[in-house]
Amino acid sequence: MFQHLPWRLWAVGSTSRPSNLRRPMRAQPSRLTLQPLGYLRHVKPHLWIALIFAAGSTLASLQALAQPASRASALFGQSNPAQPAPAPAPTAQQPGSKAQDASTPVLNSSLDGRLMYQLLAAELALAQGDNSTAFDWMLDAARRTSDASLFRRATDIALQTRAGNQALLATQAWRAALPGSLDALRLQLQILLVLRRNTELEEPLKALLEQTPKAERPALISALPRFLQRATDSRLVATLLENTLKPYREDPVTRLPSMLAQGQAWLEAGEPDKALALARLAQTLEPSAPGPALLALELMVTRPPAEDLVKLHLQRGDAQSPMRLAYVRSLVARQRYAEAVAQLEIATRKQPQAPAPYLTLGALQLELKHLPEAEAALKTYVQLVQPQGGVPHSPSTTPAKANGLPSTTLRPEEEEDDETGLGANNRADQGLSQAWLMLAQVAQLRADFATAESWLAKIQDPERTLEVQTRRAAILAKQGKVSEARELIRETPETRPEDLRAKLVAEAAVMRESKRWQDAYEVLANANVRIPDDADLLYEQAMMAEKLGRPGDMERLLRRVIGLKPDNAHAYNALGYSLADRGERLQEARQLIVKALALMPGDPFITDSLGWVEFRLGNLEEALRLLRQAYSARPDTEIGAHLGEVLWSMGQQEEARQVWRQSKSRDAGNDVLREALSRLHVEL
Repeated sequence: MFQHLPWRLWAVGSTSRPSNLRRPMRAQPSRLTLQPLGYLRHVKPHLWIALIFAAGSTLASLQALAQPASRASALFGQSNPAQPAPAPAPTAQQPGSKAQDASTPVLNSSLDGRLMYQLLAAELALAQGDNSTAFDWMLDAARRTSDASLFRRATDIALQTRAGNQALLATQAWRAALPGSLDALRLQLQILLVLRRNTELEEPLKALLEQTPKAERPALISALPRFLQRATDSRLVATLLENTLKPYREDPVTRLPSMLAQGQAWLEAGEPDKALALARLAQTLEPSAPGPALLALELMVTRPPAEDLVKLHLQRGDAQSPMRLAYVRSLVARQRYAEAVAQLEIATRKQPQAPAPYLTLGALQLELKHLPEAEAALKTYVQLVQPQGGVPHSPSTTPAKANGLPSTTLRPEEEEDDETGLGANNRADQGLSQAWLMLAQVAQLRADFATAESWLAKIQDPERTLEVQTRRAAILAKQGKVSEARELIRETPETRPEDLRAKLVAEAAVMRESKRWQDAYEVLANANVRIPDDADLLYEQAMMAEKLGRPGDMERLLRRVIGLKPDNAHAYNALGYSLADRGERLQEARQLIVKALALMPGDPFITDSLGWVEFRLGNLEEALRLLRQAYSARPDTEIGAHLGEVLWSMGQQEEARQVWRQSKSRDAGNDVLREALSRLHVEL
C-alpha cells in the first residue's frame, strides 16, 4: 500500500522516477511585460467561446481574490498563518431587506484589470497547449499579489505538464512571498522527492517542523519515515532524520515520536540494531506507549529479541486491543498459531463484544483442527455481527492512528478510516460469509453434510460463488462423489480473470483430498501449461510428484520455482525435507533448509524440517530441541509424528506415546503419523 496523500501530485504515488520530466521553453520577458494583450490579439474568433469556458478554470482564483482567505485554506482544511482569517462573504440584498449596517467593513477585492487579463491569458495559453507561457503569466500574477491560491495554480500548471523544475520554482517563490505557508513547504518537499533531489530536503524539512503548531508536531514527525520512503537513498534519509529530529528528542512532547521515526528510518536503511536500540530506549522512557512495541513487531523478522518488547507491553493492563491484534497478525504470518490463539483468547476476554477477534480465533482453531473451539468462536462472531438475523452490525474498527501506527501522510487527519475502501456493512457481510464458509467446513469435517449445506445456503454474495461451490464439491468428494465434485467446479461460471486459476486450484485440491494423486498432478500440469511461470502452481505440482514417488520430477519443478522466485522459502524447505526424508544428500538437504529458515525465521514447519535432517544426521539432542520448538509453536500432526519418533529413539517412549496420542486426536488419518507408528510397531 502506498500512502494516501492529501495533494494530487503527479507521480507522488509512484516508486519510480518519471522518465519524461522536462522544462518547457520559457516565454520571452518582453512579451510578458510590454504586450499584456498581445497574446489575446491573435486568438481566432471561433476560439473566443473556448476562451470563455477556459476562463471558468480561473474563477476559483478570481473568487479567492475577492476574499481575504486564500484558496489553499479550502484545499487543505486549515488557514494559512501568513494570511488573515477568512471572513464570511457578504450576502446579496433581498428585495425589501434592510441595507447593510454601516459599521460592517466592506471587503474589497485585490482583483484589478491587469490581474484579470493576466489570469485570462494564462488559462487561455494553457487551453491552447502553451504551458510555459501559462505558467509564467500565473507565477507573475502570484508574485505581484502574494496570493497563495495563485501560487498553487502556478504549481498545478507546472505539475500538469510534468515540468518539475518549474513546479519547484513556484513553491520557492511561494515561500519567499509567504514565509509562513505550511502548504508551500509540504509541496516543496514532495516535489524535491519526486525530482530525487534528496540533498535539498533538509532546509524545508526543518522549516516545516519549526512552523508546524506544537500540538500537531508529534503526528507530523510520526508521518515522516513513510513520507520520505520515496527517497532513493534510505541511509541518507536516516541520517537526515537523525540530524533534523535531534532537538525534538529533548522535548517531552515530541521525544517518543522522534525516537520511533528515527528507529523506523534506520530499519529501512538496513540497520536493525540501531532501530532496536531506539525501540528499547523509547519503551523504557514511556512504557505505556504502543509505538515502541509496534516498531519491535517489524524488527521481529530479523531480530527475534525484539519480541520481548512486544510481550512486555502486552503484559500491561492498559495494553490496547489493536496492539494485541497486530501481534496476532505477526504470529499468524509466522504460523505460530498456538501462540496467536492464546493472544486472541485474551483479547476476547478483555473485549467480549468486539466481533473481529472471534472470526480470527475461529479460523485458527479450525486450522489446528480444534473443531468445538472453532465452532464456538465462529458462532459467537455471527451472533455479535448479526444478533437477531437482521442487517449485519458493522464490526468496530479503530483507525490506524489510534493504535500507534505511523501515519502515511503529512496530514494525519486526512487519513482514510477504511483502508479497504469497503463500507462498514459490506465488511460485516464479508465477515459473515467467511464465518458461514468455515462453519460449513467444521460440519464437513464431522461428516455432518446436511448442516454444512445449511451454512452454505446462507451465503448470497455473488463474489463468493466459486468458494461456495468449491466447498460443496469438497463435501461431494467426501461422500465418494468425486466425478460430481469435479463437474460442479468446472461448471461454475468465471466472472473474473482470476477465476480460471481458482477453479483449477480447487479441482486439484478436491483430487488431493481424495488422494487421487495422478488426477491432481494432471490438473496442475494442465494449469501450468495454461498459466505459465506461476510459482505457486509449480510448487503444488511438485508436491503431487512427491506423492507419486517421482523425486526427479519433484526436484526439477522445485528448482524451477526457485529460479522464478529465489526468495521462496517453501521451495527450499520442500526440496531439503524430501532429500532428508529419503536419507539422500543430507548435507545438501541441511543447507537448503537452513536457507529456507533464513528467509522465514521461526517458521515451525521449516524448523521441523531442520530437526528432521538433524535426526537423520544422528544429532539427536539438536533434533529434539528443534522439534520441541516447532511443536510448541505449531502442534501439527506431522510435526508431532517427527517429535515422537525422536523421543522414541532416545528411549523416552512414554512421552513419545503422549505426543503421538495428541497428534492422532487432531488427524488420525495423517499419512506421516500412520507410517511412523506402523514402522515402529507402536499401538496407541
